[in-house]
Amino acid sequence: MEDQQYLQKELAIIQKWEKEQRNLWFWERLGRLPFKLLDKWTPAFIQKKAGQLLDEMGQYMQSGGKFLSNIASVKKIYQKHAIQTLEEVKELPIEEMKTAVEKIADSRKKWATLQGASTGVGGIFTLSIDIPVLLSMQLKILQDIAICYGFNPNDKQERIFIIKCLQFVSADIVGKEAILKQLAEFDENKEVQREIISEMQGWREVLFAYRDSFGWKKLFQMVPVFGIIFGAFSNRSSIEAIAEAGDMLYRKRRINEKLQTFENS
Repeated sequence: MEDQQYLQKELAIIQKWEKEQRNLWFWERLGRLPFKLLDKWTPAFIQKKAGQLLDEMGQYMQSGGKFLSNIASVKKIYQKHAIQTLEEVKELPIEEMKTAVEKIADSRKKWATLQGASTGVGGIFTLSIDIPVLLSMQLKILQDIAICYGFNPNDKQERIFIIKCLQFVSADIVGKEAILKQLAEFDENKEVQREIISEMQGWREVLFAYRDSFGWKKLFQMVPVFGIIFGAFSNRSSIEAIAEAGDMLYRKRRINEKLQTFENS
């Protein structure tokens, strides 16, 4: 069982990471421009795909849709501990949770690399396939991270949290600041949760910010064959970024809950 000193040290690491996330490099801002410019001559079938993706995101917010992870996977994730339920996961040391997330992230990054390379073969035409597949992978890994830290991703509350994690990665400096503030009060303040739900036109904003954030990374993927390299790189880095954010933000919630237990004992 961790002591308070260990938990406070882990919390300090996360707070340092949060401060670093508030900086948006110039090349990251510049990288958002290409897709805004390309909107004017994007093929109709890609625009249609984006519309379908909006509908799927709306369905995910309301019911989870086809993106829900299987809670039973907790048994596989923590097989050596013979863990059966999420309640048992909550009692595990933070180090065990971090290790579980790391293994999942490594596996998903490899898969994202292969997927990005395969869709890079066809340039702009296979890019219409790449965008929804990558979004699906990001939602799945965030749900698996939730499970690793003992949270149920099938609950609507957690679906909201997951959408905010996704939005955080694609946000600018002001957006990141606002999201971090919201998530800091997520468990304690029900009003914050209501505010987040009311802005869930936000899932439309998530999608557009998500698409724009591809920027220069995806621009080169539009070139057939040459896009293989860039597709592999951009998808791997996208999964790496979302896994890091999900790990930090969910770990912070679990640490705060454990610290609260110490204070109440």
